[in-house]
Amino acid sequence: MKLAALVPMRHHSQRVPGKNYRPLAGKPLYQHILETLIAVPEIDTVMVDTDSEPVMDGVQRLFPNVKLIQRPEHLRADDVPMNEILLHDTAQVQADFYLQTHSTNPLLKAETISRGIQIFLNEYPKYDSLFSVTRLQTRLYWKDGSAINHNPLELLQTQDLPPVYEENSCLYLFTRENLERKKHRIGDKPFMFEIPRLEAVDIDEEADFQLADLLMQARTEKK
Repeated sequence: MKLAALVPMRHHSQRVPGKNYRPLAGKPLYQHILETLIAVPEIDTVMVDTDSEPVMDGVQRLFPNVKLIQRPEHLRADDVPMNEILLHDTAQVQADFYLQTHSTNPLLKAETISRGIQIFLNEYPKYDSLFSVTRLQTRLYWKDGSAINHNPLELLQTQDLPPVYEENSCLYLFTRENLERKKHRIGDKPFMFEIPRLEAVDIDEEADFQLADLLMQARTEKK
């Protein structure tokens, strides 16, 4: 059984310029997730897909065993769906299963990834894919003011509300066959893998970057 991990990274970022190679807690952002993936014993190959010269140069220098995939010109636009990139990249390295994560999830721990892999492999093919989620137990509303997951007249304590789950984009597991058939990394029978909230920070805006930096520094100081 071969498992390949894939980390796509664009050079251009609309909301946080240069975020993939910007320093976070003293290291380029991409370095955190690559160190984590390399520490996961179930992963055989780590791949980076990028069109960024700073990322390519840094990966070649710091991680000589990581496979670099230079993103083709036709897949570099902002509106290119991630699934098209995944179809391209999974064709470059043959594996039984693929794992995808992002450099923008620097707080994700190796043991959490390993646990997700073990659960998925033990349950496959009952579940054909896995994606990570964050549990929410809070009062949610639609834009028009109508309640989503609670009755405003009852005012249950939030811990008694039925949980809803947010796809947090930290971790995906799938097969090439399923990706080709569905044109999507999430299959028909996915396993929702809940991860700790502090590991689920996804850097999408400047405030996320600052939060991740503080949390990473706090984690480092505890070691």
